Amino acid sequence: MDNSSTLRNTLMLTPLIGATHSLTAALGLCLMFMVVTQLFSLAMGVLRSRLVPAARLLASILLAATLTSCAELMAQAWSLQWQQHLGFYGALIALQCVVLEHTGFFQNGWRQRLRLNGLFATLMIALGLLRELIGNGTLGNHLSWLIGATQTDWQGWVLLADGGLRLATLVPGGFILLGLLIAARRAWRPTPTL
Repeated sequence: MDNSSTLRNTLMLTPLIGATHSLTAALGLCLMFMVVTQLFSLAMGVLRSRLVPAARLLASILLAATLTSCAELMAQAWSLQWQQHLGFYGALIALQCVVLEHTGFFQNGWRQRLRLNGLFATLMIALGLLRELIGNGTLGNHLSWLIGATQTDWQGWVLLADGGLRLATLVPGGFILLGLLIAARRAWRPTPTL
């Protein structure tokens, strides 16, 4: 693994752990990430050949900040509760776009980009679902926020009447759950020994 992929994967860990305290936050951030990164990729694809190498970093920073700010404003207009529930993790998408551009990720083929986006989306949704299930004892709590409904506050499917293990919805619980999932994956598919 090279340093650029290590930096890229480390930066993706922050929203993966922080914004997956519920399925609603995970789905929303995943959707926002997909839209902003694809728009950023298209815009930088047009601009990249027209800019000198020294100006690419500044252009990518301005473009990423603009697209992320527009996405945050649209999210706020669409559903204020969901945007507030998401916290500052939506703003980290701009940083992720700049790092992906700097490491040359957007010059790669569409299959590699699709693979990374799919893996990130799968991890976000799986962790959001598990953390909400274990932490609150519900599935789909406040899912109506994503469709912009403000009057009906659907509480999702309540599976445990007295709630769940509160630690799972906190950041340390996210780290613990991710560590357990990685350990389970390694136990399921052991690496061959030399």
